Amino acid sequence: MNPPLIIVMGVSGSGKTTVGQLLAARLGLPFYDGDDFHPAANVAKMAAGHPLTDEDRAGWLAALATDLGQWGAAGGAVLACSALKEAYRQTLQAGAGAPLSWVFLDTDVEVLRARLAARQGHYMKADMLDSQLATLEKPTYGLHLTDDAPPATLVDQAVAQLHLPPAGA
Repeated sequence: MNPPLIIVMGVSGSGKTTVGQLLAARLGLPFYDGDDFHPAANVAKMAAGHPLTDEDRAGWLAALATDLGQWGAAGGAVLACSALKEAYRQTLQAGAGAPLSWVFLDTDVEVLRARLAARQGHYMKADMLDSQLATLEKPTYGLHLTDDAPPATLVDQAVAQLHLPPAGA
């Protein structure tokens, strides 16, 4: 059996980081946040209120794809990543070298807006949400969770539905 490589995906404010961190802790895997891997130019562009283009994302996605392969070889990982388009997900899958498990957090738009408006110190602001929603191609595969439960409950659902062993099992 391949080590688990799990991507928790969705638009900004969907809870990817929170759910991803809890899921990684439950499984005893390292957690990585895709936001931490953006080059400075991407962060500056988003902080200035400009959405990223496919070209802006290409190098970032290629680097994450390479990292996924390394993380898989090292025993698995959980990555929080927007992975908004199918082409982006295909890039990530191609670099992983093993099947990825996808957890899509499908969150109500008004909840997203409220979360982003309340964020402090993050470059992704509430006024950028519309561009992410317009770019989002919801996957037709993977686990779809609606963000109407506490994060710990979402993690319970992910572990059960993806048939993932807890840490130390």
